[in-house]
Amino acid sequence: MRLRGALLAILLLAPLAAAAQVAREPLFNLVSLSAQAESEVPNDTLVALLAVEAEGADPAQLADDVNRSMHKALALARGVAGVKLRSGAYQTSPVYDKARIVRWRVRQELRLESSDFAAASALIGKLQSILTVASVSLSVSPQARHRAENALIEEALAAFRQRAQLVREALKAKGYRIRDLQVSSGAPAPRVYGALRGMAASVPAFEPGTSQISVSVSGTIQLE
Repeated sequence: MRLRGALLAILLLAPLAAAAQVAREPLFNLVSLSAQAESEVPNDTLVALLAVEAEGADPAQLADDVNRSMHKALALARGVAGVKLRSGAYQTSPVYDKARIVRWRVRQELRLESSDFAAASALIGKLQSILTVASVSLSVSPQARHRAENALIEEALAAFRQRAQLVREALKAKGYRIRDLQVSSGAPAPRVYGALRGMAASVPAFEPGTSQISVSVSGTIQLE
């Protein structure tokens, strides 16, 4: 029984001893590296923010006027295929003059999103007789961005391995192993157009352009 117990203790302690040996392994010949891959991806999504705003002494009347304008705009926009609609912020705020309320301001927003730039531009042109275009942004859709990032990850990892090999050769090492590795990507900033004013009944033209997608790989290798 004692022999069996001793053998069991040895078997239980063996993994712990191995883990302790790994933990005590000296860290030397460590080299930090980074690599990046990037590409230009066509912008395929248009997002427009439009608003109707009114000012006056009677907030209830202002709200009614704004609601009527927005209902009219929605009726016009709902008939356009390929354009997604979403109601935005609705605000009623006082306008002050020397700490005294002199009038009220009511504002409601409408958000349009589409991958059909021609249809969206035509709709924006029609809506400008009712609403004001606060901003228009062009960007890469999440689906297209993910596809581009997946392809770039392979390129960035290949570039990382190439740099690791160059370091190994330059330092006359027999080989190397990767101790840690991080892969990151950054969402590109959308291309934003400012407010479009004074263009009622006209169709704005937008050049989609491209956005730069990038993937970075950083890590540490240990030369052997």
